[in-house]
Amino acid sequence: MMSKILLSNTRCTLSRASSTLHSKAAPAVMSQVQNEMPESNHRPASYKGPSYEQILEIRKTHLTPNLSAHFKKPLVIHAGQMQWLYDHEGRRYLDMFGGIVTVSVGHCHPKVNQALAEQTSKLWHTTNIYMHPKIHEYAERLVAKFPGNLKSVCFVNSGSEANDLAMLMARLYTGNQDILTFRNAYHGMSPYTMGLTAHSTWRYPLPGVSNGILHVMNPDPYQGIWGGSACRDSPVQTTRTCNCAPDSCQAGSEYYNELEQTFKYSLPRGKVAAMFAESIQGVGGTVQYPKGYLKRAAELVRANGGVFVADEVQTGFGRTGEHFWGFQGHDYTPDIVTMAKGIGNGFPLAAVVTTPEIAATLGMALHFNTYGGNPMASAVGIAVLDVIEEEQLQRNSLDVGTYFLKSLAELQQRYDLVGDVRGKGLMIGVELVGDQQTRAPLATPHVLEIWETCKDMGVLFGRGGLHGNVLRIKPPMCITHADVKFAVDVLGRAIADTLAKQK
Repeated sequence: MMSKILLSNTRCTLSRASSTLHSKAAPAVMSQVQNEMPESNHRPASYKGPSYEQILEIRKTHLTPNLSAHFKKPLVIHAGQMQWLYDHEGRRYLDMFGGIVTVSVGHCHPKVNQALAEQTSKLWHTTNIYMHPKIHEYAERLVAKFPGNLKSVCFVNSGSEANDLAMLMARLYTGNQDILTFRNAYHGMSPYTMGLTAHSTWRYPLPGVSNGILHVMNPDPYQGIWGGSACRDSPVQTTRTCNCAPDSCQAGSEYYNELEQTFKYSLPRGKVAAMFAESIQGVGGTVQYPKGYLKRAAELVRANGGVFVADEVQTGFGRTGEHFWGFQGHDYTPDIVTMAKGIGNGFPLAAVVTTPEIAATLGMALHFNTYGGNPMASAVGIAVLDVIEEEQLQRNSLDVGTYFLKSLAELQQRYDLVGDVRGKGLMIGVELVGDQQTRAPLATPHVLEIWETCKDMGVLFGRGGLHGNVLRIKPPMCITHADVKFAVDVLGRAIADTLAKQK
């Protein structure tokens, strides 16, 4: 039966008893070993497209080389249903990456599909030179999710476009030029937002990319200079020690002092345009900041004439569980919020939400986005909000995500190469290291072997971080405890197999 078959078409006995690895105690959360993929009643239609070889040839000859595929033998995915993906040969995979944190409510969710089908049968596109009802209905629904005076929205099509527009708004509104972001941040790859992104691997050698942009020290409690055992707003903390009181974070204060130095020495006094921050860093490897840091940073930016921009492209729409927006977990309200990915469950849709005063700057000249807020995208956006509310997916993110984090923390106790487990809700990272004391990244061949083995056993994880050694776990928010148990068991087996080969 397909639902009980893993990629090898054999049952994998994920037995902890056979592990040769650092077992310290019986698991408290993982009470049973689940060695079969959870059931699914969905049966996709058979694949009828070009052959695997034809796809490889077309990709090589007609697609630009920046479209790099994952895995030694790249997958051809032709169907999806909720948390499941299916390749061209009918194999089923548990999707733990959600199309790079994009599939929020589930692949091909029936309610979202229906909303799109109904809209395409009536009206696809007019541009906004004419009024159509859906953009107005959606704007009202979306801004109702925000606190304070965040009541104006401009719709675009991608996260890069949203952050690009936020940069423009911030500079127009403040009359200032300089923008700050963190080292290790990712905010897009347009020529404008590439300057915000602070990964050498994501930057082209072009003049002017960093014009007016400063990258400040990343307040990373695990890999950074400072960090302790109670820094993060997460069920799982670092293994580093500190002497912080329960209501204070020494690491956060140290990183804030470094930020103040940038303002003191590297910026025109009182003339800052903005600071951008992901609520939890995504591409950078699910890095969380010390508690209280972003709130203080926002106050400092505003005191110097700037606005604070929360990049919610990956953390928004209930993914962090406790809150609908990631910035709410940092106890502050930004001046501008950018969002994409999960907003449309995979449909091209993004937005910038801000105050009416900041939004008014766009009236200084003509500004237009051909597809932004089109009828189809707006209908999809409304349906996604409906599903999140009706199926209580924010609550599911908190419940299942907390279980996931605690289960992964048990792997950390058993295997030294699991250096850090972090995150909140279903925004999770697992950092693989060569040594838990030095926190040096695990060698790339070993990371790839673990990653590939998980794929071969039916679980798809993402990778991130500057060295590619962080497993990025950001699945559709509909996953279950059974899915988590299977995924953690597979990861444990993959780690054990890799370590066994090193002996």
